[in-house]
Amino acid sequence: MPVSEDIGHSLQEELSLIAQAADEAGRIAMRYFRRDPDVWWKEGQSPVSEADLEVDRFLRRTLTEARPAYGWLSEETVDDEERLGARRTFVVDPIDGTRAFLGGRDIWCVSIAVVEDGRAIAGVLDCPARGERFTATRGAGAWRNGQPITVRQAQPELVLAGPKAMMKDLPPDVHARVAPHPYVPSLAYRVAMVAEGRLDATFIKPSSHDWDLAAADVILGEAGGSIVDGARRRPRYAGPNPRLGALAAGSGLLLDVMAGALLV
Repeated sequence: MPVSEDIGHSLQEELSLIAQAADEAGRIAMRYFRRDPDVWWKEGQSPVSEADLEVDRFLRRTLTEARPAYGWLSEETVDDEERLGARRTFVVDPIDGTRAFLGGRDIWCVSIAVVEDGRAIAGVLDCPARGERFTATRGAGAWRNGQPITVRQAQPELVLAGPKAMMKDLPPDVHARVAPHPYVPSLAYRVAMVAEGRLDATFIKPSSHDWDLAAADVILGEAGGSIVDGARRRPRYAGPNPRLGALAAGSGLLLDVMAGALLV
């Protein structure tokens, strides 16, 4: 198992730590699920609930106490540039899919990644309302509830998710084969659906953030897919700016076509 010489924690140790933390975080979130938690609005657009904040506090305390040298980047914590000096960073979304969570829908998850040198090396998506957990470490495959997962093999019909406006930029012959999937409120979960073959691919509109995608990225990568921009570059995480541009998540030739559509 790979080990960073100056950190000393194997990828399996990292996965064990974040999986245990995600398990308890999911239990905390479930105490608020469908129970009308208090809600505030960030910048007048995005909701945050008392569940998000309690899960964030728990994860920050638990993970940084276990790995005090690591950086911390979370949707619900004010960013601190001191994290840029860390070799490894926890990248966390306490509840990815807060709107679904508040609406009583079960498509939300706790998302935790360990990022090193801009790449996620271990990731967990814990989806307690659905009884699902996705995990991966670099080089060791991707798993759903302990069973290996892989991307969907090419089919005549393409099951795609994401903004329809982005799908319209696909070449006409490809667009004609598309069966749009209904909206999936958790971006991380949507990428996990690609990883386990329920979707062929998804477009990701501009303005997502590192915490939305870091854990899902390593899961998709280990399942045989990738997340790329229009130049076929993979995003790098835990840098100075956590905001991301337009992306596509998928595999094979379809992903190349979708990446080209991002440039239209």
